[in-house]
Amino acid sequence: MTERSPGAEKLFSMTGRLFSKSGQRQIEKAYRVALKSHGDQCRKSGEPYIVHPIAVASTLAELELDQNTISAALLHDVVEDTGLSIADVRDQFSATIADIVDGVTKLERFKFDSREEQQAENMRKMLIAMAGDVRVMLIKLADRLHNMETIGALSLARRREIAQETIDIYAPLAHRFGISQIEWRLEDLSFEVLHPMRYEQIKRMVTERRVEREKYMQRLTGHISDELKKNKIKADVSGRVKHFYSIYEKIVNRGIEFDEIMDLSAVRVTVDSIRDCYAVLGVIHAMWMPVPGRFKDYIAMPKLNMYRSLHTVVISMEGWPLEIQIRTHEMHRTAECGIAAHWLYKERLRRDQGGRNWLKQVMEWQQEIKDPAEFMKNLKVDMFQDEVFVFTPGGKLLSLQAGATPIDFAYSIHTEVGHSCVGAKVNGKMAPLSCHLHNGDIIEIMTSKNASGPSRDWLNIVETSRARNKIRQWFSRERREDERNEGKEALDRAMRKLGVPFKRREVARVLTQFAEDQRLTGLDDLYRQIGAGHVSANVIAGKASQCLAGHEKKSVMIPESEPLPKQRFDVEARDARLIQRIKVHGIENALVQVARCCCPAPGDPIVGFVTRSRGVSVHRKDCKNVQDFSRELDRLIEVTWEKEEPRIKVVEICVEAWDRPRLVRDITAVLGDQGVNILSASFSSDSQRLSRSNLIFEIGSNTHLKDIFKDIKKIDSVIDAYDI
Repeated sequence: MTERSPGAEKLFSMTGRLFSKSGQRQIEKAYRVALKSHGDQCRKSGEPYIVHPIAVASTLAELELDQNTISAALLHDVVEDTGLSIADVRDQFSATIADIVDGVTKLERFKFDSREEQQAENMRKMLIAMAGDVRVMLIKLADRLHNMETIGALSLARRREIAQETIDIYAPLAHRFGISQIEWRLEDLSFEVLHPMRYEQIKRMVTERRVEREKYMQRLTGHISDELKKNKIKADVSGRVKHFYSIYEKIVNRGIEFDEIMDLSAVRVTVDSIRDCYAVLGVIHAMWMPVPGRFKDYIAMPKLNMYRSLHTVVISMEGWPLEIQIRTHEMHRTAECGIAAHWLYKERLRRDQGGRNWLKQVMEWQQEIKDPAEFMKNLKVDMFQDEVFVFTPGGKLLSLQAGATPIDFAYSIHTEVGHSCVGAKVNGKMAPLSCHLHNGDIIEIMTSKNASGPSRDWLNIVETSRARNKIRQWFSRERREDERNEGKEALDRAMRKLGVPFKRREVARVLTQFAEDQRLTGLDDLYRQIGAGHVSANVIAGKASQCLAGHEKKSVMIPESEPLPKQRFDVEARDARLIQRIKVHGIENALVQVARCCCPAPGDPIVGFVTRSRGVSVHRKDCKNVQDFSRELDRLIEVTWEKEEPRIKVVEICVEAWDRPRLVRDITAVLGDQGVNILSASFSSDSQRLSRSNLIFEIGSNTHLKDIFKDIKKIDSVIDAYDI
């Protein structure tokens, strides 16, 4: 007979009350296998390693989890730290236990890093593993709890790192799955490591007032019990002190001193039925005055983590506020154990899946968010969020994040409902899309087939991760389409400058070949790469010109889409004025040309490139084409502007906006108010009603141009304005 430690005896005492003899034999077998596998291994504290799996299994036994979970908890480190394999566990026990152990073992390999992005990727993997079986997460939480309880053997830096990770990730996970019994213990243990002096101070002050508080609580609970007996309501009445971290949060968030915390204690009343819950509430409110706005009915509208209870705050004896929680015995078990309370009741688990639904939601948007830092930010918001309960016109109850707007509501119904949303009614009245929803609101979303899609302003309004991600996806698709159109236009312009004949079939053949050489997916992908600035339109146009030169002699005719000759003469006159202000260092009387790809203006940082036949071409230093010169650095030459700046220069700008009536009038009105002379203008709008206005005009200085941009960006529906 294997000798048992005191911890093992306590564990078997608990499991003996929970399971049949066969279930108890399985758990004892798992203990013997773990004890033999870990052998003489010791923890950093010096105690035998078997103490750790026993503690993890004991925590799960307190939650009354099933025998497979407790067996897996005893075996959760054998594959990682001993010679036992998953196949061995499957052969000696079952596929279920082996799968749970395998899930926990995989998590052990995901070591968190101090960098947020690495931590986010590891957390993503952990959630994926949890999605297979939530019991993996329950074992991991119990494992972290015992590690925090025995953290003293580690270095201070390592203790702080683990504690911060615990309070950021594991405690919120326990909260999200409704396991308050583990949540508050993780919070207090982390608080003690991260803020030891504050922890000791709060602990001391709570201890000093313990006798006084216990006497006060005895009077309160006795008074409540007497009143309930008079009304023939069978109930258990108990008092509790809020744990240290929650007291610390009150002090920090409210900016108050410890002596000013009036609701340090709370009373819990547990009864047999929901009817008794509301009866107790009536008795309590008859005894003491309720505090307005502090009553919450989580029985009618449960939290996402399955928590159900009635909360009320009353002004009790001595004029102090008192928080009272009223729930059934079944609700109390769920409040303490959360999702763990349902593993023994499979039929209820199918109905009540708050924690699982949240995990499913997280799994959906974790696939949509590619940026790990953004994923981590959204995950923390989702784990800490409070809730608001609203209704559809048909009476369906929806739970949203506190502070949610009608836009969040629309996207929670369906993505297309959100994209086509043009207005909303709250409780039958028109309401702005930015208004915050409240418990009990009835929301009706108005949609339109002609809606132009979401507005960028919505990103500053919405509260839920789902809505924000769907809006960003929409604009990402729009941006890709914009980049495609911009790239195609830029390539057309570059080809016209070189006089390339525009035979579409021949041009398409050459460009398609170029796209294949660059491992792009096709012409559209090539256009997007040009529009995004990753590929130079001039380089591609040059190569296309060389390929087509053998098929047809280059044409020097100006295509109809080119600016009018007068405009060309204006630009050439402008270039002549600018050339007089450019100084080429190291070369006397050099032939100078102003690059048309970036149109440098006096004051812009510039660089020169020595061409083979056209002298020195002057570019802005941030010009995309300058990057293409990196292979020929010996041909770059220093150029500067002369001190005197011309009084007038010609610039070309682009204004992007959502198309609407009188948009052109508003843009030209701003230019008129700024006193500029418009030389030419073109306006276009795509199928998504995104408008582009290209304008060429004269300005006096760079400061003048900044003022123009500032005024243009104030125009309603304008997205961006920039110089070309």
